Amino acid sequence: MRLEDLNYFVAVAQAGQIARAAEQMGQSQPALTKAIQRLEQQLGIQLFVRSSRGMDLTTSGTVFLERILNVRSSLHDAIREANDLHLGKLGVVRVGVPSSLVGSVFSDAFADLIQQRPAARVQVTIGLNDPLVTGLRRGELDLCIATLPHKSDAELKQTQLFDDDLVVVARDQHPLHDKRSLRLAHLGDFPWLLPNADVIARKLVDACFTEAGLPPPTVALETNSSAEGLMAAIRKTDLLTVIGHGTLVQSTRGLRALDIPDLRWSRSVGILRRQDGYHSPLANRLVEILIKRAATLRTANSKG
Repeated sequence: MRLEDLNYFVAVAQAGQIARAAEQMGQSQPALTKAIQRLEQQLGIQLFVRSSRGMDLTTSGTVFLERILNVRSSLHDAIREANDLHLGKLGVVRVGVPSSLVGSVFSDAFADLIQQRPAARVQVTIGLNDPLVTGLRRGELDLCIATLPHKSDAELKQTQLFDDDLVVVARDQHPLHDKRSLRLAHLGDFPWLLPNADVIARKLVDACFTEAGLPPPTVALETNSSAEGLMAAIRKTDLLTVIGHGTLVQSTRGLRALDIPDLRWSRSVGILRRQDGYHSPLANRLVEILIKRAATLRTANSKG
């Protein structure tokens, strides 16, 4: 089985079309077609079916793709480890961080790292929690700073840093702060700033309204990321939103959490790494810094 055939298979599977995959790989369409045919003959299974959209994976093809991505990730780790050992290279650490945790968690840790390791190189990917974890599984990232899943995953190693509940916030002068016997129904009278439907915070809010038998909140401003970058809109309007309590305490003047016990969702923030992945010395050092900073923060909060 040829390694290049496996690479062509992955390219076609991810592109969904032979023409697009051939362009991305710098190869001819017949070369990719023959590679797919060779693989199917060697495996004795059909990997794709042609459709009006292009090339769709069969069930067997989908399973095979996942296995190949894992194998490629392991091979990439092995090459990186051998290269680091042979050349004494410090290497590059690839980190995934949601935008809501960049300023409060990653930036200070990176500053510490660069002071201790001036030659360090870090590639940071800022995005939503779920896509970052997917990139981690595929070997595209070395670690993620993210909201930890409630259920353990045998493929991922979790290191908890701190708890940071999600709360509903509004500007200091918002009329809801003065309302007696504040209830969830009252929050439906005001517009919201929320991430899109694929983000955990949005799902939590929608589910809360649904379980109470209320229509979903009116989303006047929707974002494909967290709401932290749009706090100016909250301060100047009657919009409501959801952010981490730690973010509220640290960097959002002019905002207050609404006093409704049912509208507080517990979550843990931590580090995710592949259980069987290669962990470079630089990545290990960054993890140590993150853990130390989190411990210092917890101590300071307990004394305060």
